[in-house]
Amino acid sequence: MKKLFVMFLAVVVLFVGKNSFADDKNLIIATATPGGTYYPVGVAIGTLISIKLKASHGIQATAINSAGSGENISMMKKKEADLALLQSLFAHEAYAGEGMYAGKAEKDFRAITMLWQNVEHFPILKEYVKTGTITDLHNLKGKPFSIGKRGSGTEGSGRAILKSLGFDVDKEFKLEYLDYNQSVQAMMDKRVGAANIPAGVPASAITQLYAQLGEKGAIVLDFTDEQLKKIRDHYPIWTRYVIKKGTYPGQTKDINTIGQPNILVARKDLSEETVYLVTKTIFENLQFLSNIHPATKELSLKEALDGLPVPLHPGAYKYFKEKGLSIPQELMPR
Repeated sequence: MKKLFVMFLAVVVLFVGKNSFADDKNLIIATATPGGTYYPVGVAIGTLISIKLKASHGIQATAINSAGSGENISMMKKKEADLALLQSLFAHEAYAGEGMYAGKAEKDFRAITMLWQNVEHFPILKEYVKTGTITDLHNLKGKPFSIGKRGSGTEGSGRAILKSLGFDVDKEFKLEYLDYNQSVQAMMDKRVGAANIPAGVPASAITQLYAQLGEKGAIVLDFTDEQLKKIRDHYPIWTRYVIKKGTYPGQTKDINTIGQPNILVARKDLSEETVYLVTKTIFENLQFLSNIHPATKELSLKEALDGLPVPLHPGAYKYFKEKGLSIPQELMPR
């Protein structure tokens, strides 16, 4: 009987060990809703990892859609995702226990790299345009405005920006909680007057909107320097971003908007070796990624650490040290 019990324990240990090992080999990448940039970039990263690492190391990755940064942080805590794309705003507030996460810090993730700028698109139907700047949203008072899926990074960043500019979104608008594609369709159907669509450039939902309505039907609003300063007084992560004319169908002038960094993170307890291999694979195959989505053309080793609001994962740190990068003290693994 004692021998049988010992054999049973051995099988259990082997089984648990295999499951733990498998968790580091079959990676889930949490992204965001369709129509933006997170999902296609997540698919590109997952495809790259699977192509380059499955045969040699048994590592593969699958991208899944989600409600965005807020849900992604929750999924990593629950170990429902291993890697995730996050807005810097969410990553900073979650790790520091500030803002949306006041008194409930989430520290179960670590940074791998900055990816690209998440560019703020506030498209609005032309009938509500007076100045062409974000203040035109006041013209929607009492009317439907899509702020993004409930609990998403889109909703969180939209609220942060508009609150900094004096908007009370819950009182001023009839809020709709739509994803990017739904928001654009609702605008084309004139069921909502404007939307909040932060994404890499070009954003497929905005491309669709311009292709269908053109500048005579809808535009993306500008931010003035004064408006940007007000936002930066509260959230210094946002900087000027210019969407060059011709980026979207029929776009005849530059759009002077703002952006914040998007970052790739991993669960804190994901193995150093796995994250090292993922980081190495990404930076040795940048052309592959940029061929799939132009937003990733901004990704480079030189700018990998720019704007990271949380410490590096030991696996990413190992790779960057090998490449000779100088790691700021605040990004050292811990």
